[in-house]
Amino acid sequence: MEKKKLNFSGTIAIVIALLTLVVFVPINLIVNYYDKVYDMTPTKRYTLNETTAKLLNDTSDKDIDVFFLSKKEYFRGAPEFLSLYHTLTQLEERPNIDVTYFEPDENAALANELSNDGLLSVQNGDIFVRCGDITKRIDHSKIFQTTSDGTFQYAGEELIAAAIETCTNGSLPTIYFLQGHDEKSINDSYEIYANQLKTNNYDVKELNLSETKAVPGNAKILYLAGPQKDITDDEKAILEDYLEAGGALSMLLAPTDTKGRFTNIEDILGQYGIEMDYNIVTETSAANQLQDKDYQQNENFIRVEYPEATGDYTEDLTSELNYLVNNGEYIAGLAGTRSFALMPENTFENGANVEVSPIIRNMPTYDSDGNEKYTTKSTPMGGDDVTKAEAEKHSDEQLDLGYYAMNRITGAKLIVTGSTDIIDKDVIAPSLSATQMLLTFSNTWLYDSDISMGIGNKLNAYDSMTFEDASHAKKVLASMIIIPAVLAVAGVAVWLKRRHS
Repeated sequence: MEKKKLNFSGTIAIVIALLTLVVFVPINLIVNYYDKVYDMTPTKRYTLNETTAKLLNDTSDKDIDVFFLSKKEYFRGAPEFLSLYHTLTQLEERPNIDVTYFEPDENAALANELSNDGLLSVQNGDIFVRCGDITKRIDHSKIFQTTSDGTFQYAGEELIAAAIETCTNGSLPTIYFLQGHDEKSINDSYEIYANQLKTNNYDVKELNLSETKAVPGNAKILYLAGPQKDITDDEKAILEDYLEAGGALSMLLAPTDTKGRFTNIEDILGQYGIEMDYNIVTETSAANQLQDKDYQQNENFIRVEYPEATGDYTEDLTSELNYLVNNGEYIAGLAGTRSFALMPENTFENGANVEVSPIIRNMPTYDSDGNEKYTTKSTPMGGDDVTKAEAEKHSDEQLDLGYYAMNRITGAKLIVTGSTDIIDKDVIAPSLSATQMLLTFSNTWLYDSDISMGIGNKLNAYDSMTFEDASHAKKVLASMIIIPAVLAVAGVAVWLKRRHS
């Protein structure tokens, strides 16, 4: 009689299952207790970058507050935002960092405190970083970004690290408005614009170079806004040294009836290929006149356009603005302005190293036949007999009303516009909104207050397969799904046949 073979397969399966439970259940409990996360993403989206870790180690002796303007439970229903959740939780692990989650509507007092009594905007999803007396806001719209090809990116760690770097350094990047030439003050006529700058994470102060004899080290942008007289020789030398070191200067040179030329200001402009006209530009065509703050049509309020960058230039300050204007979000206007002109490249020193291009021009009108013509009037103002004769030539022609310029060697940057009305609360009107926005954009070009930490954006990375055609796709799917399924069925059939052998 043939001996029957013993089959222990069932017993072995039960033993393996029990061992699996004995081993993995405790491991799972331990991992859950310590809340340990293993970041397997290619870009390490859930792990702090080495640069961030070093920054946190270097600032471990400073008390840092981080505020996320939403509840922590927010992340439970938004798994795509887990990158931010893990950044914040890793910051919480640092003994010197306190992370607070709150809804601004539910804690209005704290929201008002962070906003510096309303100077900084406060919205759900924003992040505030504070160290000592310095507070920096991170706009919620910047934390997660979508590229033109639809790629979802996480920029939060870069922005938070930069905010910590700024706040722990003890001062925000500062914009100084030069004084000493009968300019208006940031505490009066320019107050609203100064507050807008503060919402963009700049500190704003006034500076008299005749008294300080130097530009402060924390100066990121200098403004010369509406001087009624020329700068001194010493001030010119200081500004030239500042620009030679890669500085940034924004000049709002409104028309003035001051007799004589501003030769030192002209010299600085000339180093960037720009000539200043001594005039005021007005509009004679009702079609191109805009409304003033009292909603009255005014010849001083003129319709303008913003030339876009061409292939010959590396900088683009106007394309985004033109998109907003074309969508009806802003009105393209300027008021109380003088004009400028470009010098031939070979007529000023280092012309080959300077990139300069118009960013504001007067707008043409068209006659019944569709022919283009300009209807602006150039009236001499200030200067001397030479500038008067030159100004009289510029009526009814295309005029440049603003420029950007940069020195490719030194890195110096310059913005020039012919009006201060775009920042003067006594004059500013909705019809000037686009040019005011251009000035705001130009500040970011002159110096971006969101410093780069070199961390970069982290993106969602997915494995993908590319097929030549449908036939190729079917073959690959067959090899991946059908063939393994057939083999599995065959294995089961063999097991059924032999299970009692």
